[in-house]
Amino acid sequence: MFTGLIREIANVKSLAGSTLSIKAKHKAKLGDSIAINGACLTVVKVLGDGFSVELSPESQKLLAMENYKNEVHIEPAMIMGDRFEGHVVQGHVDCLGEIKEIKNNGNSFDVFIKVAKKFIPYIVPKGSITIDGVSLTVNDVKGDSFRLTIIPHTMKETLFRNYKKGSKVNVETDMFARYVAHIISHQKETLTWDEVDNITAQY
Repeated sequence: MFTGLIREIANVKSLAGSTLSIKAKHKAKLGDSIAINGACLTVVKVLGDGFSVELSPESQKLLAMENYKNEVHIEPAMIMGDRFEGHVVQGHVDCLGEIKEIKNNGNSFDVFIKVAKKFIPYIVPKGSITIDGVSLTVNDVKGDSFRLTIIPHTMKETLFRNYKKGSKVNVETDMFARYVAHIISHQKETLTWDEVDNITAQY
């Protein structure tokens, strides 16, 4: 489990087959779970200046591999007693998004991201979403895209500073929206909003 708050921007040393080696300040231990650009991966080797994780061919097909070449976001898994500051992130990437536009508003940036339409029901206005491991709030949703508003600090301190029109990103939709949508799709009768609230409260 993660929060979507980036703990470090680390450097990729190499990607050889399924082994991704990272140079980082974070002192990982063998078997640790670490989100790298939002994907939960397992530490398979501890290095003097970082660690290596397993990145299967299947994962490489799903993830935005163009963002695993230089710098990457990393977040170690939460431990009991950690302060919860972001939102509930599983590290399970649902799909790729494509940045369609980044609009500089002076004191903020509007970022428009396109995804496959089948994922739109899991993206909720004013709800949470994870982009390359960064916990963000959805401002509004269209037929096949959504808009985020990012403050200058986030733009400066994350890899969003490098993204441009056409960049691919890892997208993890809101866990609660996925669960509610799944439950509703298997209901024979239409649920009331009170029933939806009760389902959400169980998680």
